[in-house]
Amino acid sequence: MNIPEELKYTKDHEWVKIDGDVATVGITDFAQGELGDIVYVEVETMDESLEKEEVFGTVEAVKTVSDLFLPLSGEIIEFNESLEDAPENVNSDPYGEGWMIKIKLSDASEIEGLMSAEDYKALISA
Repeated sequence: MNIPEELKYTKDHEWVKIDGDVATVGITDFAQGELGDIVYVEVETMDESLEKEEVFGTVEAVKTVSDLFLPLSGEIIEFNESLEDAPENVNSDPYGEGWMIKIKLSDASEIEGLMSAEDYKALISA
């Protein structure tokens, strides 16, 4: 299982890459494996400011639909539009081409509440 050390994680199986005041968000390798083949990613919250843990979209797999929860408060400033034509990128490259959104952070102190790779490994091993 791939859990990059440089990323942060949530209990909802999302990864977060912090770059200044912008966070890139996707779902983890573990999450995509649990969901199975992803057929659709929907984000209808572009240009909206949301609070941490609000639903920002959904990911649809062959057998299920799962809500996507915002890991940090802020404004959704970008959606990975390549997922409209190639949602399978979330399965094949969850930490690269499969990224989902970028958030302009409104409260950088929330970053401290995210899990390290080590904490996330412990969560999914439990």
